[in-house]
Amino acid sequence: METLTLGQYDLIFNAFSFGFATLAAATLFFWLSIGQVKPQYKTALVVTGLVTFIAAYHYFRIGQSWTDAYALVDGGYVATEKAFNSAYRYVDWLLTVPLLLVELILVMSLSRSETVSRATSLGLAALLMVALGYPGEVSASSGTRWIFGLLSMIPFLWIVFQLYSGLGNAIESQPKNARNLVRAARNVTVVSWCFYPVVYFAGAIGLEGATATVVVEVGYTIADIIAKAGFGVLIVMIAMRKSEEPENNTVSV
Repeated sequence: METLTLGQYDLIFNAFSFGFATLAAATLFFWLSIGQVKPQYKTALVVTGLVTFIAAYHYFRIGQSWTDAYALVDGGYVATEKAFNSAYRYVDWLLTVPLLLVELILVMSLSRSETVSRATSLGLAALLMVALGYPGEVSASSGTRWIFGLLSMIPFLWIVFQLYSGLGNAIESQPKNARNLVRAARNVTVVSWCFYPVVYFAGAIGLEGATATVVVEVGYTIADIIAKAGFGVLIVMIAMRKSEEPENNTVSV
């Protein structure tokens, strides 16, 4: 592991701390909002809070691992015998990325069969996407990183296609006062997820050393906050808007 300056080390540690605080606060907000929505949307908010709770826990563990992995020596931070455990991110993503898609499906309140079908297919694709990315993430070879990164893009592109094509009619059938929010939630998912491969491939295009570490750790943290806490706020807003409807215009699960 490379030597970091004081500024680089503190920037990454502060990013982890901010990520933990944001995700923990978001969890409380999402779960405290459950009582403000109709019963058919409560499960969506439970899952939303579960996503940020899992992420907050892992950011706490990531922060602990970060402080153990470096020691201050002669004005810089050098690696200790304890390696930084980057696997925490992938454990988190294996759990939370499929659940993010489930949130969106649940809050749309589709028929039971369509909910199960779409949640299962999208969730499995998300699992495959994360699993394929991990070997490249931990490899020192840029070639391996490119291979597994490109492989993980296959299920990613399929998910994007399903969100825009497969769910198109279902989104248009949502209540008018929530339709734009559902579209926004879908767009936030895709845009925030596009940030991950940019960070992922940073090391494969020649960025290395301490600079690459800063870009990867801070970049992933920003993406996580937007994709989980920011997306979750939209899910809560959708549930509240749809709960204002005098009659449910969609079939409840």
